[in-house]
Amino acid sequence: MPFIVLLVIIAVIAFYFTGIYNKLVALRNLFMNSYAQIDVQLKRRYDLIPNLVESTKGYLAHERNTLEAVIKARNSAFDASKLAASNPGNASAMTNLTQAEGVLSSVMGKLLAVVESYPDLKANQTISQLMEELTSTENKISFARQAYNDFVAEYNTKREIFPNNIVASFFNFDPAKLLEAVEKPEERVAPKVSFT
Repeated sequence: MPFIVLLVIIAVIAFYFTGIYNKLVALRNLFMNSYAQIDVQLKRRYDLIPNLVESTKGYLAHERNTLEAVIKARNSAFDASKLAASNPGNASAMTNLTQAEGVLSSVMGKLLAVVESYPDLKANQTISQLMEELTSTENKISFARQAYNDFVAEYNTKREIFPNNIVASFFNFDPAKLLEAVEKPEERVAPKVSFT
């Protein structure tokens, strides 16, 4: 009889830890899938950028440095994206992607400012459509990033609480890194409002 009780206790403990393991696997798969959604939108944006550069070349021949900077930053971000896609949640891959996206956003901001300063360019139907598609894609990336970060936060929380942390460390469930939004310093400053 004591042997049967011992077997039942061992079985209950084994099922309990198996449940923890399965939950961690499921959460890891959720955040990896949600990164795949980000990756789809990033690739879409990376495909749109050369089209925008090509469409503006004729108008912006004297802005060659800006156009080259955009293509260079796009290529760097694309490479960082491929690395992140091969290992979603990896801290160095996510940091590299965030940095590359920051550079790309910065040079894209310069290009868009140049486009805004040329009425003929701004009125061009093709360029207008490309800019609208880029804006739409940016919004989709933001939503996908939020979903990814939510799943990463849930995964990290589950892997850190006791007794899940025992299973996580034993089976190498490494922490996942959030994908931070690229912020410009001026976005952190609250606008001053005066009614006088």
